[in-house]
Amino acid sequence: MTASASHPSSPRAAIANPLLMPWDAPFGLPPFHALRPEHFPPALRDAMAAQRAELEAIAAQTAAPDFDNTIAAFDRSGRLLARIEAVFWNLTASETSAELQAVQREMAAPLAAHGNAIYQHQALFARVQAVHAGQADSGLDGPAQRLVERTHLDFVRAGAALAAEQRARCAALSERLADLHTAFAQNVLAEEVAYVLPLQGPADLAGLPDFVCTAAEQAAADRRHPAGHVITLSRSLIVPFLTFSKRRDLRERAWRAWTSRGEAAGKHDNRAIAAEILLRRGEFARLLGYRSYADYALADTMAGTQNRVEKLFDDVWPRACDALERERRMLQSTMAAQGVAETIEPWDWRYWAEQVRLKDFAIDEAEFKPYFPLDRMVQAAFDCAERLFGIRMLARPDIAAYHPDVQAWEVLDAQGRSAGLFLHDNFARASKRSGAWMSSFRTQTRHAGVPVLPIVVNNNNFAKAPPGEPALLSSDDVRTLFHEFGHGLHGLLSNVTWERQSGTAVLRDFVELPSQLFEHWITEPQVLQRHARHWKTGEPIPAALVQRLKRAQSFGQGFETVRFLASAIVDMRAHAAAQAPTDVVAFEAGVLRQIGHPSGVGMNHRLVHFQHLFSGSSYAAGYYVYLWAEVLDADAYEAFVEAGDPFDRATASRLLKHIYSAGDSVDPQETYLAFRGRPAQVTPLLRKRGLLTEGVF
Repeated sequence: MTASASHPSSPRAAIANPLLMPWDAPFGLPPFHALRPEHFPPALRDAMAAQRAELEAIAAQTAAPDFDNTIAAFDRSGRLLARIEAVFWNLTASETSAELQAVQREMAAPLAAHGNAIYQHQALFARVQAVHAGQADSGLDGPAQRLVERTHLDFVRAGAALAAEQRARCAALSERLADLHTAFAQNVLAEEVAYVLPLQGPADLAGLPDFVCTAAEQAAADRRHPAGHVITLSRSLIVPFLTFSKRRDLRERAWRAWTSRGEAAGKHDNRAIAAEILLRRGEFARLLGYRSYADYALADTMAGTQNRVEKLFDDVWPRACDALERERRMLQSTMAAQGVAETIEPWDWRYWAEQVRLKDFAIDEAEFKPYFPLDRMVQAAFDCAERLFGIRMLARPDIAAYHPDVQAWEVLDAQGRSAGLFLHDNFARASKRSGAWMSSFRTQTRHAGVPVLPIVVNNNNFAKAPPGEPALLSSDDVRTLFHEFGHGLHGLLSNVTWERQSGTAVLRDFVELPSQLFEHWITEPQVLQRHARHWKTGEPIPAALVQRLKRAQSFGQGFETVRFLASAIVDMRAHAAAQAPTDVVAFEAGVLRQIGHPSGVGMNHRLVHFQHLFSGSSYAAGYYVYLWAEVLDADAYEAFVEAGDPFDRATASRLLKHIYSAGDSVDPQETYLAFRGRPAQVTPLLRKRGLLTEGVF
């Protein structure tokens, strides 16, 4: 998207705004080539005004409130705004610029104010309340009844039921939080873009396999850096560097840069921003009658309460720490055999774990990566979805997206009919935030029987290979690819009527089930044998390599689980605190001391760059959901194990009906019971992670 400094000021300019005109690209994609940052403010303001007019019309009706004229009408409202916002938020995450970031800062508060104007609209809320109060006698089906319940709850949780003064304070807090979330995210991106670790000559490359050297060389070329190789803060580059580099001093520099994003004094310092976010969230929750933001957030989850989340932590934390200490002893034994007596620091753990894999399991990541070229792994994910759900992915090179790296695929259903569009954006770049995520340009609905097909995008941040060579993925990268495609399938396979219930619009601790469950298929030997082929020779991955990989599967799970839980516990404690911490760094350190966080390990995300929590509120007091969902996904995959076939047709049919296509049309507890026939059990998770006593490596 090209930047421009001018803003349209005349009616003619506004009329020419491509965001407000019909889109005639395939699948109704926006005209990306014509969009400019200055198009967004007037288009967003026009779209907000249009939705407010729609809502005023709903509220002003003289007809008695009912499902169709109030709940369904509300669900249909704001289509223009939803269309423009989807483009805006996707571009600010995936293909941003200084000009677009300025628009993001400009529009954060007005968009939040618009949300407040919707969900605190008293005449509209009165109609929603009336429908909610009478739904027992309404004769509505299950999905419609759930839509009434969830719509009413959305209004209540936004403060609609409060007195006027309290509503006004809730609105002010929401607008302030929108500004803070934007600033936090932009600070993290700025620090990630700015940092490079130059590698000057062979000594700095010591220990790095060819694929890391190649990626570091390409990163230098992309940034026009005079050093021949650079390490960036992209996970697909920095984690292999920490895993293979023999230069302990450089590993420490890279690790400290990676883990201190957002902590340094200056214009990108996130410490005060995170502290204020916690303060404002706590006040918001108390206005709504909750003791803490954690209580507010958890009230609308499967877990429901802090006690249930803490019980999950208590079940897993001691087992994870025990597994970690077993792993530490293995690392120390390998170090001693090599004559190294130094204390294991966080920048050492991955390096020595790799030495253990080489020595004890004959696992060399560099040996595996040639069998995991990106294109083949994409086809593996598609093939698994096709075998499970009967869909087909058709390449559409004729469809242009917002960046040349993005590939488009049309989704065909079992009858060969178009069912949606999938966009795959796989490579790291300076204009893209870190991490991996799924989002949508359009969600599936069926209002009034008219089908609207979904447009789903997966973003990854894999290191790009030099021209003419394939990008080679690590086993962790492959899991990420499958994970995000699992989210993508949740959006693409949605089969509901109402926007509020579409695809991934489910409870937070259910949304990770479809994504984490889909990861299981990449570890299936038949999938690996079929798709994991050497990028040069085309030979399938040797069965002996697969067996070695499976044998080593639980090694390292102590390390990964402790790092995850440390972040999840800090998140929960920060949002459960009676008084918001003013020094988030000191607070984080205090929690880690309190829980006995093991040395030399670190954590997945520190508060100063924890985008799950502070770039928005969707995972605030909710990072635990990955573990909660893993209980579900491990238990769910057992259904295929019990059936004796990872592609068992009857089990896959239930999975499609109750998990991937149901959206939020059914309560998640009920839909999981319908799929599995019983509640989920924690034992499959503990076995999968090697955290049972018999799971010692």
